[in-house]
Amino acid sequence: MSTSPAIARIDLVKRPSRPPAALTARQAAELREEREPKPFLKWVGGKGRLLSQLTPLLPPGVARMRHVEPFVGGGAFFFARSPARALLSDVNPDLIGTYQAIRDDVEGVILNLEILAQGHSKEAYYGVRSDYNASLGDTSTERAAQFIYLNKTCFNGLHRVNKRGEFNVPVGTYVKPRILDEGALHAAHRALAGVEIRCAGFEALVQDARPGDFVYFDPPYEPVSETARFTAYAQGGFDQDAQRKLRDVYRELDRRGARLMLSNSDVPFIRELYSDFQIDTVAAPRAINCDGRGRGKVAEVVVRNY
Repeated sequence: MSTSPAIARIDLVKRPSRPPAALTARQAAELREEREPKPFLKWVGGKGRLLSQLTPLLPPGVARMRHVEPFVGGGAFFFARSPARALLSDVNPDLIGTYQAIRDDVEGVILNLEILAQGHSKEAYYGVRSDYNASLGDTSTERAAQFIYLNKTCFNGLHRVNKRGEFNVPVGTYVKPRILDEGALHAAHRALAGVEIRCAGFEALVQDARPGDFVYFDPPYEPVSETARFTAYAQGGFDQDAQRKLRDVYRELDRRGARLMLSNSDVPFIRELYSDFQIDTVAAPRAINCDGRGRGKVAEVVVRNY
């Protein structure tokens, strides 16, 4: 595919591994460091800053349960817990493909991401975005590297697609974005070892979930107002009908004996949907708002069946 002269095309390479001599002293030290796993992606609605409020709400005996997340997103809760057994899923195929690539071939992802990081510029960003939307990353590691690069350099780490499923977020205004964090990727690789990772909707849990599982739902939130609506992280969005279907799945899994926790906006619609269950409130920082005056803390609900 030919590209406009104004758009820089970065060609990715396929190499099995990096020669040890190519490592700088800093990189070698970073690779030796056994870092705690944490999200390697920016993600709207990520739970990193809510962990201190969510952890006390976990069910007794959760350490012995399989951890199931059907809206894995940035995976903050999963990485913080690092459970021995887990099933992670999402409807975003490129997000899931990235997790699978980190689990299965982290070195391949790092090699390709390093090339993108070294060539980063505003023009390069739009070239990579064009290639990404044209599915020109022809291996799982190339595609994953493109996904991480765009996530680290786009506006506010936002993942948004249009009706054709094309990623359409503009470049961010970062001066020196940290595109490649090898230590974080290696830590994520270790945490994901042996984890089942699927591209599937939450409805699949009706077949997959088992009694004794701990299931954490973190769906696209019901907007607190019409102007606050942001549910286009995946093609098709997530409307009130989807929220009702999710509630029905929640009820079915409750009937089967799974332990359930769900996060969502503190709005009357959500409280009514889950009125049969325990509802707690937490205070969450607002992460995405073009008007800085609108940032602050907002109430969220945590719905539990225990």
